[in-house]
Amino acid sequence: MIRGKFNELIKSYLNNRYQRVLTTSKSSCHSSVSRWRKVRCGVPLGSILGPLLFLVYINDLGTLFKNNQKTLLFADDTSLIVTHQNPTDFSRDVASAFNQLNKWFVASLLSLNLNKTQYVQFMTKNAPARDISISYNNTTILNTIKTKFLGLTITDSLSWKDHTNQLIPKLSKACHVLRCIRPFMSLDALKSVYHSYFHSLLSYGIIFGGNSSYS
Repeated sequence: MIRGKFNELIKSYLNNRYQRVLTTSKSSCHSSVSRWRKVRCGVPLGSILGPLLFLVYINDLGTLFKNNQKTLLFADDTSLIVTHQNPTDFSRDVASAFNQLNKWFVASLLSLNLNKTQYVQFMTKNAPARDISISYNNTTILNTIKTKFLGLTITDSLSWKDHTNQLIPKLSKACHVLRCIRPFMSLDALKSVYHSYFHSLLSYGIIFGGNSSYS
């Protein structure tokens, strides 16, 4: 009985849903609205159950790759890590893994935004960069020397200098706020503000960068 009601709830959640697009112009009061179209795949945006169903949907993504190819999944942020000691095999594995990833996206009725996709070559400072070209559907994936991953700025040399430089202004603003409100708040309230605006930024990701050199 309970299972039957649950199935009915899931069906009503996924079926017979429609959506349309509304565009407005900043320079004028005119707006345009598309026709209502039936949603044939996906889940309602902003729903409570949506993130859980999405995680179940992409759960098999990490099983597609070999031992030297690993995926890091966090919500809709997908990262692919490929390692190999041989440069030739490395380039081949990168291309193979990327094609495999795109095939999975197509088969799962998802799309990979190539304009927001980048790759980073992690290497030591003295190691020469390898000329690797990754492309899909005549679109070349851009190579970058640093990327932002879950709030951490990671460089190709695994240096924390860029992350630290971006963190310092935020901590400076937090210190200014604490100085301004200090005369008007109790010590317990100041501690709460400190942990919210300063300590939370300073301690985030410290397990990764705490034992690394500045350069």
